[in-house]
Amino acid sequence: MTDLSSHYLGFVLRTPLVASSSPLTGSLDGLRRLEDAGVAAVVLPSLFEEQLTGDSLAVHNALEAGAGVFAEALDYLPDLERYEVGPDSYLERIAAAKRSLRIPVIASLNGATLGGWVEHARLIEQAGADALELNLYQVAADPTHDAATVEAREIELVETVRAGIEIPLAIKLSPFYTAFGHFARRAVGVGAQGLVLFNRFYQPDIDLDALEVTPNLVLSRSEEVRLPLRWVAMLRRRVTASLAATSGVHTTEDVLKLLFAGADATMLASALLERGPQRIGELERALDAWLTQREYESVEQMKGSVSQAAVADPEAYERAQYLRTLRSWSSPRRH
Repeated sequence: MTDLSSHYLGFVLRTPLVASSSPLTGSLDGLRRLEDAGVAAVVLPSLFEEQLTGDSLAVHNALEAGAGVFAEALDYLPDLERYEVGPDSYLERIAAAKRSLRIPVIASLNGATLGGWVEHARLIEQAGADALELNLYQVAADPTHDAATVEAREIELVETVRAGIEIPLAIKLSPFYTAFGHFARRAVGVGAQGLVLFNRFYQPDIDLDALEVTPNLVLSRSEEVRLPLRWVAMLRRRVTASLAATSGVHTTEDVLKLLFAGADATMLASALLERGPQRIGELERALDAWLTQREYESVEQMKGSVSQAAVADPEAYERAQYLRTLRSWSSPRRH
């Protein structure tokens, strides 16, 4: 059997197949099912700083409700067990996962303020998480903030969190930077030990009946894997961090292409939601069969062998191929 192990964030994973943040990783039952199916590591759903603020405000409002109407209301205390105040419930999920699982448990944090990131990152480490994944997930919608200002703030976040914890730190990025490669290199320079490519922004929609902006959740498809594939290939050997690819990982072919490009981990969410945890075992068996048939001894042997640094024509990953791509289109014949 081919050695399918892969190095990611300092861990030796039994395979490159990792369960990304999703409802499946949000429950202990789901985590156990994923481990039983053979997943190499799990990323828990994000702890959002805004949620903590909202919970605290909800309790404050409950405590204050009626205080200006009835004097006896001052002696009234609501049932606080209904409120999950602060990060306690999330930290307990981490602790429970660590008690139950043998694979690495990666926590996820989506902060809004510098102080919030650092405080919660330390609590997550203390709860026992094996690593932390920071989501730099924001839409730079304010036209008065230039790219340099936005990026400097995010680099400061990464550097400050890295200084506050000892566990491995990965950052999950969007592709929407003026010079993505430069930003990725800066993030690694201030302490990011892993880059997760890419975060999917869930695009809003408009309800034409209510004339309201509504959320619109659409699961990924294999076609989306090309964006992380390109950047994994271009960053391989150019940064010292581990590289994880996410968005669009559904098939064995998707996994193989990302590994050849240079990914250390291939993360799945939509594929597991659609087909269940058993998809992990299916992909592992197919990956092993493909590599064995072609006489590869290990994943490490083939990893990155088709990265930009390794191919004969590096420009194939860049815009120089735009005209060739257009010319390759063959329209359907008309009968």
